[in-house]
Amino acid sequence: MPSSSPVPDAVAARLDRFLARVRDESSDYGPDAEAFLDAAARTLDGGKRLRARFCHAGWRAVARFSDRAATETDALWDICTALEIFQSAALVHDDLIDNSDTRRGRPAAHRALEASHRAAAWSGDAEAFGRASAILLGDLLVAWSDDLLESALEGLAHARDVRSEYARMRRDVTTGQFLDIAEESAWSVNDGRLHAERALRVASLKSARYSIEQPLILGAALAGAQADQTAALRRFGHPIGMAFQLRDDVLGVFGDASVTGKPAGDDLREGKRTVLVALTRQSLDASARSLLDEMLGDPDLTAQQVSFLQATITGSGALDQVEAMIADYAREADRALSGARLDNAAVGELRELARAATVRAA
Repeated sequence: MPSSSPVPDAVAARLDRFLARVRDESSDYGPDAEAFLDAAARTLDGGKRLRARFCHAGWRAVARFSDRAATETDALWDICTALEIFQSAALVHDDLIDNSDTRRGRPAAHRALEASHRAAAWSGDAEAFGRASAILLGDLLVAWSDDLLESALEGLAHARDVRSEYARMRRDVTTGQFLDIAEESAWSVNDGRLHAERALRVASLKSARYSIEQPLILGAALAGAQADQTAALRRFGHPIGMAFQLRDDVLGVFGDASVTGKPAGDDLREGKRTVLVALTRQSLDASARSLLDEMLGDPDLTAQQVSFLQATITGSGALDQVEAMIADYAREADRALSGARLDNAAVGELRELARAATVRAA
């Protein structure tokens, strides 16, 4: 991500302010609740602030055309921050669903809560406590995100448009998450020729709209975007979001654990039915395809087995196909910016963000 952006510092300051308020309002909840709130706050540390950056860029792209001075407001930074809080909620639940042990090189929230149960020498099943608590922790983060969004929108001219897009984002990503886990089971009864199409639908709902397109539109809506500006940003944001998710799929199989903060081949152990896997299956003979299906989703895959699957995917040509798709999506997005009624400096930032989102190692 571009290093000169003001977004990370602004989001950090807003988070500090918001969490101080939350702790003040919760001061009578007792020590166990205080520890729970602290666990939620820790999930907000780190990350690329991708959604906040695209929200800010969407606002910049439109703001100078509005009838107000293009000055970054408290409302803009609060909405950027609300997006990052919601992202933390999604990651907590995602790690729980995927049985992931780590996030950003640290224990995933459910594992950290499990460890706190053991450290306190509480009775009962520590693992079950960690999982149940993480569900509630994710729900709390969603509530925090809504709290911050609603306080930001109070009295604003375009509150309805922002609220509508935010609600659509929440529905889309939740449905996309369900389709993602459903595909890990449904693939076996569906025509293999449809697997890539189904995986692309998951990528669109779970990632492309949520990670790139909708944050862009939220920022633009706050600035009073007109229909042509919104359409141009959607034509840019969705293909970049698709490329972003396809890059994520590649990193989920081939990424360096020291960079990604996740074990190498994690998506293979989780049995993710991505576009990369779908294209691999299409090119294999029946015997090799059967072996691939047997190995995918085995949580105990050894490093040697992961290497074998990586070689299978590479040898099938699927990796090259996905890389070509990423490049095609990036070109489609770039064309959407040509001639669009958007701020020139913001267009340059959007292009820089697009490169950072699609050409990355983590």
